[in-house]
Amino acid sequence: MRDPLLLKGFEVELYTGRADGTVVGCSAAAAAALAGFVTEPDQRNLEYITAPDTSYERQLQLLIEPRQRLRQWLASRQLTLLPGSALSLGDSHHFERSDPTNPYHSYIEATYGTTVVTASVHINLGPIRSRGGNPMDRLFAGLRLLRCEAALLLALSASSPFLDGAVTGAHSQRWLQFPLTPAKVPLFLDHQHYIGWMDQQLELGTMQNVRHLWTSVRPNGDNRPHDLNRLEIRICDLVTDPLVLLAITAFAELRLQQLLRQPDLCDPLKASSLTPKELALLADANERAAAVASLEATLHHWRRGEPVLAKNWLREELAALAPLASELGLDNQLAPLEAVLDHGNQAMRWLAGHQAGIPISQLISMEIAAMASQEGELLEAIATDARPHPLG
Repeated sequence: MRDPLLLKGFEVELYTGRADGTVVGCSAAAAAALAGFVTEPDQRNLEYITAPDTSYERQLQLLIEPRQRLRQWLASRQLTLLPGSALSLGDSHHFERSDPTNPYHSYIEATYGTTVVTASVHINLGPIRSRGGNPMDRLFAGLRLLRCEAALLLALSASSPFLDGAVTGAHSQRWLQFPLTPAKVPLFLDHQHYIGWMDQQLELGTMQNVRHLWTSVRPNGDNRPHDLNRLEIRICDLVTDPLVLLAITAFAELRLQQLLRQPDLCDPLKASSLTPKELALLADANERAAAVASLEATLHHWRRGEPVLAKNWLREELAALAPLASELGLDNQLAPLEAVLDHGNQAMRWLAGHQAGIPISQLISMEIAAMASQEGELLEAIATDARPHPLG
């Protein structure tokens, strides 16, 4: 009997605006009108969350259904959903409050300004079940592995090369500008190390509350820092193609499944020649490099610190994961990553189009139309697959 797949769920942030790519905020009105949507401090983007489910097929439905409801609501206002993780066509010079009376929103605006006005997707995986021993040990081993490989996930998902109608010079402007908090986060050795460090940050005031850990990957649960049951990957830019998002998720899940089977080979604390401090610095540097050049970035592998091109590292991992992917029935889920590696992520394709002479506004408009078209095709495919098939 094959190992069960992990529960997974998504927190998806989206911009709203016009078909020409102009950002128009309406999150307060949308959240009031539509179940399942919540506001962000700036009204130009909003968020929905999918319920945990082990099935990738079910998650595809859960990703698309809220977007369809939101799309229909927006259409009545001559608005639509926008791609990208930064304010591609502006304006990043002012904050547009979704709730002027909310004191937390006041704190966010005063402390961070529009650096936090980004769109992304957070991937939750877990619970991480242990094959004997302390389940927290496996969860923190998984945290260490994903922290050391988070740059690969950013490289696959980068979709924010523009800001205020201009090329930024980075593939993920979002990750470069987002205020990581606290600025330095160690590689946690175990649960107690995490609890003690969190308590210290709250006492020092570098974090306002237990949710104020804004880093690439963090442990999550209903009573942080004590009761934890899953890992939350926060580094990914918005991936508007649900099939690519699910492929990135499958890659992360397979790395965790590999860790559960071979902890001594996959836990950086055990399998790396670097110290925990060196690993934390390496992970941070890799994330910055991936934000600038994504798949073309030169990263440093956590095992020995040797340089490796991001897309080559990914190809090596995918080849090594192939037997496990086949065993767990995830071959098809991973397949879209080959196209990303061959043809580039969203940011790279946009930049290639811009270098060929296509204006940024036209690139955004083209992607807006492509998003709507793909959703329609996927809905039709889901409906077809759901119909009963005749026997024989």
